[in-house]
Amino acid sequence: MKKQIDVFEHTGEILKGLRNGVLITSKSEDKVNSMTISWGMLGIEWGKPVFITVIREGRFTRELLEKNGEFTVNIPLDDSQKKALGFCGSKSGRDTDKIKELNLTLEEPESISVPGIREFPLTLECRIVYKQLQDIHAMDKETVEKFYPQNVDSSFTGSNRDVHVAYYGEIVNAYVIE
Repeated sequence: MKKQIDVFEHTGEILKGLRNGVLITSKSEDKVNSMTISWGMLGIEWGKPVFITVIREGRFTRELLEKNGEFTVNIPLDDSQKKALGFCGSKSGRDTDKIKELNLTLEEPESISVPGIREFPLTLECRIVYKQLQDIHAMDKETVEKFYPQNVDSSFTGSNRDVHVAYYGEIVNAYVIE
């Protein structure tokens, strides 16, 4: 059973979850993949509630997002999923069926094609409304050196090798799986 929620009444839980790690789940054809993230934003853009996630270009999750254009944000309500978060943050979905390995339960979505995960009950169903490759030249030097050292050359001209793509997902549905 799903209890519909107002996203902004649960902002604290969402952001606390994000700080500790949440899953982004994507799907293309019959392949479902979840990836741990701890970078993201919740807000309003174009009068719509949005969740913004950033995914490195080389990630399998990004490939699925590009094919499907939808994702779920799966947020634990306690600390019981630390093992799953660690696993989903260190294994690639190209090589591993993370859902099967962790014995997670897929929850039928209501408004999009990507399922939620019962063990991560606070769920945001999102449809991508905008995406943008981050520009290394628009970042301050300290950020580039810390998070993108592979992009720094001796003159700090930088390049856009394996930076993040920002995905703005309109939150089309939000609920807690009970």
